[in-house]
Amino acid sequence: MKQSSTFRSDFLWALLALAVLALIPTLSSSRVLLDYVIRLAAMGIFATSLNILVGYGGLVSFGHAMFFGGGAYAFALTMQKTSAPIPLAMLVAILFCAVMGFIVGAICVRLKEIYFSFLTLAFQMLLHSVILTWTSLTGGDQGLTGGIPRTPFLGINLADHTQFYWFACVMAVACLLLIRTVLQSPFGYTLRMVRDSAERARYLGIDVWRVKLYAFILASSLAGAGGIIMALFVSGAFPDFGYWTMSGEAIFMIMMGGLNIFIGPVVGASLLLLFNDVITRSTEFHGLALGIVVLLFALGFKRGITDFVQQLFQTIKNKRDAQ
Repeated sequence: MKQSSTFRSDFLWALLALAVLALIPTLSSSRVLLDYVIRLAAMGIFATSLNILVGYGGLVSFGHAMFFGGGAYAFALTMQKTSAPIPLAMLVAILFCAVMGFIVGAICVRLKEIYFSFLTLAFQMLLHSVILTWTSLTGGDQGLTGGIPRTPFLGINLADHTQFYWFACVMAVACLLLIRTVLQSPFGYTLRMVRDSAERARYLGIDVWRVKLYAFILASSLAGAGGIIMALFVSGAFPDFGYWTMSGEAIFMIMMGGLNIFIGPVVGASLLLLFNDVITRSTEFHGLALGIVVLLFALGFKRGITDFVQQLFQTIKNKRDAQ
């Protein structure tokens, strides 16, 4: 009963988010703003999928971009090499990431802490090397160019920028609602238990390896969904999508936005994209300036923004209760 009530509440929040996103094209005709929201949809899914592992599973993956890039390449290649409709190509890309997540996760989740982190990085670098060397298929370091066919489906024409904006928004909200529902389910609380005390979970009869593996597969599949949106946005796929720096950006998003509040990674993604856009236009020392901004956030808040705000409100509430 409580779970169904929570889902209704989350569903209403999802509808509210879509209503707010619907107002943006009516309030502004700026192509830049719509592009920002589309990129935020892709990166928000990507960062939130990683937080399934980091925030709720206690598994810090340095190689999560392999699934973001894998989803982008699988989708783009399916569209270019076959005449498959877009929904079928999306399904192929997500299944590809799920299978890859099963293979990689079955090996990695057996390991602890730093060994898990670096083994995921090793697998990611392996995939990145394949992308660079298999030039006949992936285009090598030039990326997968030539565009992505956008045949209309179900009355949706993704060649129209406004319809693509709506598609990205609906897909992002749907993915976030799915993640939220899973994390509020018994599986989500079991994952938290495994994070807090794997030994206690084993004592209670929980198959820790299986719980971690399921979480890894879910996170991999959803990262692939984010990659699909990005592939459609750039009309192709590029090696940077699967490089270790992309995984680092996702971790930055979580750390800046907050890993203890569900919406934290999306907040972090919006900030990092904004900083990237502003800093790129303002200075040629992009990496240095962005590093300073991230450092200031880390030293100033000492936690993600949403975590900081939550603690601030909790402190105020405690003071009022004390009075």
